Amino acid sequence: MTSLFGALPPAEPDPIIRLMQAFAADPRPDRIDLGVGVYRNAAGRTPVMAAVAAAEARILARQETKGYLGLAGDPGFLAAIRALVLGESVEVARLAAVATPGGSSAIRQALELVRAARPGATVWISDPSWPNHAAIADAVGLARRSYRYLDAAHGSVAADAMLADLEGAAAGDVVILQACCHNPSGADPSAEDWAALAALLDRRGLIPLVDVAYQGFGEGLAEDMAPLRRLAARFPELLVTVSGSKSFGLYRDRVGAVLALCAVAAEAEPVQGRLATLNRTAFAFPPDHGARVVATILGDPVLRADWQAELDGMRRRVAANRVALAEALRSETGTDRFDFLTGHRGMFSLLGLAPGEIAQLRSLHGLYLLGDSRANLAGLSAASLPRVARAIAAVLGTPERA
Repeated sequence: MTSLFGALPPAEPDPIIRLMQAFAADPRPDRIDLGVGVYRNAAGRTPVMAAVAAAEARILARQETKGYLGLAGDPGFLAAIRALVLGESVEVARLAAVATPGGSSAIRQALELVRAARPGATVWISDPSWPNHAAIADAVGLARRSYRYLDAAHGSVAADAMLADLEGAAAGDVVILQACCHNPSGADPSAEDWAALAALLDRRGLIPLVDVAYQGFGEGLAEDMAPLRRLAARFPELLVTVSGSKSFGLYRDRVGAVLALCAVAAEAEPVQGRLATLNRTAFAFPPDHGARVVATILGDPVLRADWQAELDGMRRRVAANRVALAEALRSETGTDRFDFLTGHRGMFSLLGLAPGEIAQLRSLHGLYLLGDSRANLAGLSAASLPRVARAIAAVLGTPERA
């Protein structure tokens, strides 16, 4: 009998999942996880936000059915997300939108839409970027190229290099941009960088795909969306993918959405139909519980104010961790090598450590980072931060440094 799975090649292990497994298997009680990309509070837990708990209680008390919604998901959720990320920057009639199971599915559906509309398009992805951007583009079957993004020596955006690389993109190509709190680098473009980037994208006829995963973790809810809203007001066509994992703490509830801005209102209906069909053939009806939580919060002034206050506190805590780690590393190493941390935004930064140093941090100190040296600054606590600084200083001073 012919074997179905006998010749199946093994899947390439995901580095984040592999790190999670290694951390879980480490018996040391004082091990520290700065690798996995979830927010943690001062007690080291990923909390249920108070507004989320209140919204869930309200939904539980009032919900009378678990029947299907439409293929696009709850219209109230989609309207709330549209207003949250785009504000009044676009004509609503030009938008098509569907809910998805999380931000990853949002990116998948957006790129599936690109493939259906322009199968020869190339997807341009920053180097570095969130690994799933490239993985999803490959899975969809679109060509991809990278553009330089980070000046590793200074921990800042390499704006000139980024623009130079994107000059090589062809009209109709898609450029993935992160709205704020760049993952994994933590370095965001300045207002001047965004203006130059928008001018180049416009001149070259390129389509922005803006990934919104960390709204509220940078400068604030509206401030973090200012670059996106300027792009949306300028460009005839634009794609936006949204995740509710970080901003609402709804990691396991898988809340996401795709927004497609069309050149004219007449195009929105067929694009809406195509997105609904993509949903139908991938997972049919998107999950509703997390989306309903988001819509409930954003539709109630009291819950929204409570949610925003808690999110503001989360942002301030991560920013304070950045400052504290930079100061501790300056003290421990006697250099200003890590001062760039204070200029970054969001949960992540690349520490610029070599693979051998990262391996030593794990084996000798129980400190877990991703292989590219991405650190989740939200994983630090008052107790762990001094240990982290000492461990990094010790590894940098090890004679057998790789």
